[in-house]
Amino acid sequence: MIASLRTAPALFLRPLAIARTYRRSNLRPDLVAGITVAIISLPQAIAYALVAGLPPQMGLYAAIIIPIIAALWGSSRQVQSSPTTALSLLVLSTLSATFTPNSAQFILAAGLLAVFAGLVQLVMGLVHLGILVNFVSDAVIVGFAAGAGIQIAAGELRHLFGVTFSSSTLIGTLTQLGAHLPQTHVPTLVLGLGALLIMALIRRFKPTLPAPLISLMVATLVLIALRLDAVGVKVIGALPQELPPFTPLPLLNPSFIATLAPGALAVAALGLIQTMAIARTLAAQTGERLDNNQEFVGQGLANIVTGFFSGYPGGGSLSCSAINAEAGARTPVAAILSGVFTLVGMWALAPFGAYLPRVALSGVLIVVGIAMIDWRRMRYLWRGSRSDTVIMLVTLLGTLFLRIDFAVLAGILVALVAYILKTSTPRVQPVVPDDDFRHFAYQPQKPLCPQLAIFDILGDLYFGAVSHVENALRQHQLRHPQQRYLLLRMRSVELCDISGLHMLENIVRAYRERKGDVFMVRVQEPILRLMRRTGFLDYLGTDHILAEDTAIEYLFYKVLDPAICIYESNVRVFRECQNLPRPDYPITLSLDLDLSRGQVSALSPEQLWRQLHGDQPPLVIDVREPREFQRGHIPQAQLLPLSTLLTSATDLPRDRLIVFACRGGRRSERAARLFQQKGYARVAVLQGGMLAWEAAGLLEAIP
Repeated sequence: MIASLRTAPALFLRPLAIARTYRRSNLRPDLVAGITVAIISLPQAIAYALVAGLPPQMGLYAAIIIPIIAALWGSSRQVQSSPTTALSLLVLSTLSATFTPNSAQFILAAGLLAVFAGLVQLVMGLVHLGILVNFVSDAVIVGFAAGAGIQIAAGELRHLFGVTFSSSTLIGTLTQLGAHLPQTHVPTLVLGLGALLIMALIRRFKPTLPAPLISLMVATLVLIALRLDAVGVKVIGALPQELPPFTPLPLLNPSFIATLAPGALAVAALGLIQTMAIARTLAAQTGERLDNNQEFVGQGLANIVTGFFSGYPGGGSLSCSAINAEAGARTPVAAILSGVFTLVGMWALAPFGAYLPRVALSGVLIVVGIAMIDWRRMRYLWRGSRSDTVIMLVTLLGTLFLRIDFAVLAGILVALVAYILKTSTPRVQPVVPDDDFRHFAYQPQKPLCPQLAIFDILGDLYFGAVSHVENALRQHQLRHPQQRYLLLRMRSVELCDISGLHMLENIVRAYRERKGDVFMVRVQEPILRLMRRTGFLDYLGTDHILAEDTAIEYLFYKVLDPAICIYESNVRVFRECQNLPRPDYPITLSLDLDLSRGQVSALSPEQLWRQLHGDQPPLVIDVREPREFQRGHIPQAQLLPLSTLLTSATDLPRDRLIVFACRGGRRSERAARLFQQKGYARVAVLQGGMLAWEAAGLLEAIP
């Protein structure tokens, strides 16, 4: 937090960076883009203000100020900020519960809402919380956009039919509309349907043309030509011809703060989510690198300034941003110019507002509202994960039937809960080698190794997840008590806290209490550093962190007991155990699994070689199976398989040193322990078994 505040002043210097790096060659494409966006933005700003329950001039003021400030202090070169349909509907929903739309209190509250939302966005940017926007699911945006589109289209139906009634809910609006249908004003309906049809046809066949502007111009000309205002068709009225006026706001009024706080959080969240979603989409096409924190600062300042200059909240506009990019905008100067040209257009077209039919704006908004329902993405989410479907439906239904600010926050909350549930229940799955012994994979149809369990932990080991991971590992241990060894593959664990280490310590202790052990591979370096600092690595043992490529080989030759594989199991899971012998005769053994190294004397291959060439050579007993013995053995050795020693009464000379040998040392140690218990005092094992003998170059040393 302190480090973030130290770098915060640099976020306010963004305009200097834009001016310093601007090239004259960018001016012409930026100028064209600015004019193009202004042509689209002017009628949309009026329409969106009406959606928000505000006078048209507030939409125009916001469309002038927001793109200029957001571009100067934002991060993206092509995002165009302005009033939007979703935010306008959210403003109406937030304020209409307390204030009457279009009233002085409502207008004042809209400015305050912009300032409060902007302050939230600004603070989030200054303390570098831009990363939080990445944790909000796209399902929230899709669900809210669909719900908002339906609400906007339904809310404009009364203007389309020329009837008057009041309703704040979708069901109430549709019910009231049905009751007032006999009072439909036919000229208004015909003009509105005509404007709607023109808008739809242009968007369908000539999407590059400014459909809203053309639709409004045609409707205005028809109204003037047929004098429809004289027969009851309502008009917008004259537009302002002045700069956005400064409005003093009661920022410290406790009642306003308490009333607007939830809505300000919803407006701030939705504005940032919309803006960053658009910015990421455009950046994916251009390769631009974004700075979330800088964009938060830009959006925050834009909303603060527009609130003080008679505007209302805005954010990234998908339609305007797409037009801005298609028109060839190269730098944020294009968005700045769009605000300037919107101001010029407002001055130039102000007198014509007296002839602009209100129903024509309804046609524009109905088409825009329907277009907000992204059927393709909704089907994609429906066919995807269950959590995304739930998030989308919760947000959609909340937008339709609850207060919209609550619906937005509820959708975000459900998305966060879904994320927490997902990260707190990482997959913990047993894996075995594939058929080529090249990769480990989850293959529940294949048998498991009787001695070694191998688990992938596909997630982080933080306090919220450790209980789930520990339960999964302990349940497996209870179901497979014969698997005394555990190998954890930590390749997907990028975060581990103290709770995670405590859980791992419990698992290690549980396996060691059963005379087994735990090993790990692919432990990330930051987690290794934490293990060293906390002493966990000393508890586990540095030799228990293995290289993945050689881990199975090490465990097979150094840790696992081949006698179990040979005499108790016919499962061959790893490449190393494919050639293990299997007795050709039936055997029933009760093997002693409690083998503690160091209880039997051991001779190195070199020591045994020298003693074999001494005056009193020891008796070497090879306890492997006949097929192993035939592939290579110590010439002086006698073959007595471990199964024979364990099931038959075998007498060996007590006056000579007896050295037991096997492949790696486990079977020979079991045999030596058996003869120690029988009272043999002079017994030893070949340290490392025949593998060590061969590695020392002694397999052919004795003729």
